[in-house]
Formats: sequence, C-alpha cells, structure tokens
Amino acid sequence: MASHFHSMDDVINEPWRIQFEFFIDEHREMLNECLAGLTEEQARRRLVPSRTTLLGLVKHATFVEKVWFDEAFTGRPRSGIGIPATPDESFILADGDTIASVRAAHREACAASRAAAAPLGLDDVVTGNRRGPLPLRWVYLHMLRELAQHCGHADILREQILAAENPE
Repeated sequence: MASHFHSMDDVINEPWRIQFEFFIDEHREMLNECLAGLTEEQARRRLVPSRTTLLGLVKHATFVEKVWFDEAFTGRPRSGIGIPATPDESFILADGDTIASVRAAHREACAASRAAAAPLGLDDVVTGNRRGPLPLRWVYLHMLRELAQHCGHADILREQILAAENPE
C-alpha cells in the first residue's frame, strides 16, 4: 500500500483525499491478495456460469484501473491502451496468464493510477469517459464501489476453493 496509515481508524480525521486513497488502496491490495497461496488451477477454477474466476477478477481489476485512470484521464482509446473493448472481455484468461503475471500487471496498473491521480484535486475533472466530464471525487467513489464488489466476489470464490481442498 502506498500509504503510511495502517488501518481505517488511522484516517478518520484525515482530509477526504487521504481517506479515499486509503480505502481504495486497501481494496486494491485485498483483491491482489486473493491469489496468494493458490495453485494456477485454483486461480483459474470456474465456480459460476460467468467468466468470473479469481485470476480473472484480478485481471479485470487491471482493466478497471486503466479505464478509469488512463482512458478517462487521457481520452486514449482502449485499443491504444491495450485493453479489451468491454468489461466482460477483461475476464478472459490467456494461456500465458499466471498468478505472478496477473498480480504484477495489477500492481503496475495501480501504481500508474496513483501517479495519474496525484497532480489532481478531488474537484478536478477528467474528460475521457463516455459519461462526459467527471470530478476525480466521483472516479474515486466509483472505484471504491467496484473494488469492494469484486473483493466480495473474491472472498466467496476463495472460500469455496479452499473448502473444496479441505472439507470439514
């Protein structure tokens, strides 16, 4: 995590920006950590009808970082950024995707997101999203919502995978 704060209690009286960034970074790390200690097969295991897997969730999170902190900031097309056209496609795993490669790409995307947002204030506007101009504050709230949802998905999938390996 980029912050020197250790828990959400540490940021209660900090400025909004620090609170937003702490919670976003905490969720980024939780999602990345969902792959820790798993085998490649476990990370790719499909337990739901959709393309959602633990490895796919972290790969999708990398896509989300690039949509919100590259496309929305720069207006570059997704093809120019090197990401899929749609969120659903971002869950597709390539043969070469591994736990190590997907985790590293996610960490790299998160670092790039932090760097892109650093010079902006919460009320500064980004203009590259299809919704039109959006304040950084809204982007942060949307990211927190998205990351929290996917952390919940990851918790359930990981619990199912580990329970299958160690039945009670």
